[in-house]
Amino acid sequence: MRILGIDTATTTASVALIEDDELVAEKFYNRQSVVSENVTIAPKGNHAEIVVPLIQAVLDQAKFSLSDINGFAVSIGPGSFTGLRIALATVKGIAYELGLPVVGISTLHAQAARVTDTQDLICALLDARKQEVYAALFRRVHGTLMRLSDDGVMAVTTAIEMIERARQMGSCTAVGDGAQAYQKCLLQSLGSRLRIGADGEYSTVAYRVAEIAQARIGAAAGDDLGRLVPIYLRPSEAESRKNSRR
Repeated sequence: MRILGIDTATTTASVALIEDDELVAEKFYNRQSVVSENVTIAPKGNHAEIVVPLIQAVLDQAKFSLSDINGFAVSIGPGSFTGLRIALATVKGIAYELGLPVVGISTLHAQAARVTDTQDLICALLDARKQEVYAALFRRVHGTLMRLSDDGVMAVTTAIEMIERARQMGSCTAVGDGAQAYQKCLLQSLGSRLRIGADGEYSTVAYRVAEIAQARIGAAAGDDLGRLVPIYLRPSEAESRKNSRR
């Protein structure tokens, strides 16, 4: 079974292809990346210009076509409003055309799943700007990633308090661009029992999105495409400005 995972929820977009639990190919994009030998994305490219070349680059690397794919997994948030909309719309369009299942996965769940080298607490943190983060707590129990909290948006100080309360169970690894953005504050508050996971230590979010979704796709239990929507957790900037004028 071949599953294509897609993530554009953060500033680093990624696409990965797995086959029967094994990673076949993966590509990611940041402002300096070239996603294949023949495909370069302009430095100012937005997510609409990123996702399709990334998909094609992964298929080229694996020497497959879309007709060889059995299903799609996509991160549905929280994260970039534009990125989430673009990725989901792209996946839905392809899935409708090919009649393939799609499973939406929490971006924070996929971020936490990247950390496979600890039995301690895992805190997935995404930068929500304005001194806020999207956050959720997880822990591996006998190799299985268990969720300890719902996805939430909160002040960085609140996230620190949440980690401090949960950290009574042991040390904590924080992962995600929120951990990088607020690294100094996190370490000052939580000290040596907190480890900040470097992005380069782990596989892509897209790989973990595909991995998490594979059981459901294998059981033909994809999401209802008409009901599958991004998880934002808070209003967009445009909505906030509109509400403030009322």
